[in-house]
Amino acid sequence: MARILLGVSGGIAAYKALELARLATSAGHGVRVLMTEAATRFVGAASFQGIAGAPVLLSEFERDPARGAFPGEAAPAHDPIGHLELAANCDAYLVAPASANTIAKLAAGAADSMLTTSFLACAAPRLVAPAMNDRMYADAATQANLATLRERGVAVIEPDEGALASRGEHGRGRLPDPARLLSEVEAVLPAGQRPWDGLRVLVTAGGTREPIDSVRFLGNRSSGRMGIALAAAARRRGADVTLICANVGLGEPPGVHRVDVETTEQLAAATQAEFPSAQVLLMAAAPADFRAAEVSDGKLARNQSLHLHLEPTTDILAALGASKGESQSVVAFAAEAGDDVDRAREKLARKNADLIVLNDISNPEVGFESEENAVTLIDSASATPVPQASKDVVAEKILQRVDQLRAKTRLY
Repeated sequence: MARILLGVSGGIAAYKALELARLATSAGHGVRVLMTEAATRFVGAASFQGIAGAPVLLSEFERDPARGAFPGEAAPAHDPIGHLELAANCDAYLVAPASANTIAKLAAGAADSMLTTSFLACAAPRLVAPAMNDRMYADAATQANLATLRERGVAVIEPDEGALASRGEHGRGRLPDPARLLSEVEAVLPAGQRPWDGLRVLVTAGGTREPIDSVRFLGNRSSGRMGIALAAAARRRGADVTLICANVGLGEPPGVHRVDVETTEQLAAATQAEFPSAQVLLMAAAPADFRAAEVSDGKLARNQSLHLHLEPTTDILAALGASKGESQSVVAFAAEAGDDVDRAREKLARKNADLIVLNDISNPEVGFESEENAVTLIDSASATPVPQASKDVVAEKILQRVDQLRAKTRLY
């Protein structure tokens, strides 16, 4: 896997960097950590050293016991200059959290710590994740500094909006979820270093529409946001992603191949055509369960008596599950009014899926048309709740679970 250099500057969000380091090492990446003196007031260097399994450095004048090597690598015979060697060896350098002070130094080209000096010397992709009070983030100086970094090719991971460290304060300035940070880093890694390089992923999104006449249709409220978030997360991991969209008005993520369909039959045909070449299917679309047995050619008149006879549509997931090969993983979605784990697990077995993502549609704050979701990940042995968060974060949690299942069955 990749060699990730993590710079941690002073801020309460430094505790999240511990989880980021844990996630990165769990994914197989080698992690080295650089800290500012201010960062040690929030999190101890020993904590990062225990997680990463490598020395943590604070000063550019401090000798590196590992001599610039990342975990799992042999140290060179000579004793190189620490801030140059680590910067030369890494595949990506992320500063998270990046305080307003550190961002100002990076934009000015200051070199007064191991973190800032290594940043200047780094030719690999560089990323910064700002984390601070919303007023500090919105200030013209901070925005100008971030603009300067962007102009120099540094990727800026925008902070989240929500509760801030100061009691009662709310705004934009929160450090994003560690899973999202890791996915952003993995997205810039060289080919061959990303965890899903070479993996072919098929994602479905949106809701099908079954015509009644030339104007009206039977449908549902699925916006396609969850499927798009999954496609984006898979692409960031390096996968070759095909996204089949059923009536989705949103744009597809960069680098994702899109196929548009309208009806359940069209969705079935498209997925059946793409599924044989995919290793992972993320079936996030909401196909209509019924369609009109007869469709009027024109528009039915308002004063016309209407008796609508419905017939079931194709069970797409059951057909795909029945044809699933040994190297394929199928992730299904279940929308239920309530947290019905038993019913979802029964669907898991009946559809021959590997994982069910259970959505509780009785919660009006999540699910259809919302930018947030809260789900339960259900396999044959466990049920893991994922608390309410943005659909991007939920998508990362789902893909992490897919990783675990495929690793367990040795599909990687």
